[in-house]
Formats: sequence, structure tokens, C-alpha cells
Amino acid sequence: MTIFKEIVDEEFLTVSETKELLADIEAERALDESRELRYELARAIEHANRFAVLDPEEAQALVDDLQELEKVDEPTAYKIADLLPRDRDELRSVYAQQRYSLSGDELDEILNVVAKYA
Repeated sequence: MTIFKEIVDEEFLTVSETKELLADIEAERALDESRELRYELARAIEHANRFAVLDPEEAQALVDDLQELEKVDEPTAYKIADLLPRDRDELRSVYAQQRYSLSGDELDEILNVVAKYA
């Protein structure tokens, strides 16, 4: 017997926004001494703390600015905001799974937006 779960809602988050949500969960669990952090939750908190560079507001502003560009869709904008690529090669790796490639000018345009925040 297989149990299928239905996706009710989906929302993209940056690592910075995730860090903020996980900090709230961690604080809530710390108040109740009988509840301990599960391994997965502890690892998620550790990952978010290590890799969150921007403030949640800055990260969301970066995503909004990136989405204004023609070749940047929503999932890609969040991925770029999380990775903060510094050069063309790093940015090309984000687009490696896409069916199209970007020109040098398009890559530079995206990198210029990222440079404002990084």
C-alpha cells in the first residue's frame, strides 16, 4: 500500500528567510524542556546559520530586483539570492539545467544586480 501526499501550497524562501523561521522554531522548542530538537531540524538550523549571508529583507529585495530581469524566473531568482554568484562561471552553473544559455551581457546584467547586495 502506497500513501501519497498532496501538495497543498508551495512557496519559495531564501536561506535568510528560512533562518529566521527556524530561529523562531528553535526558541519555541527551547522553552519546553521536554521537547528536544530532532536531528534533521538541528542540521537545518545549522545549515541556515552557516549559509545565510543577507538579511531577510535584503534577500527579498534582491529576488524582486532579479525577477524584473527578462531571463530570471522565480525559482532561479531565489537560487541566485541564496548563492550570490560572484562571476560568470558561478552564474552559468545556476543556469546549467536550463534549455537556453545566456549571453555575456545578460550574465553581466544579473551580476551587477547581485553586486549591489553582496
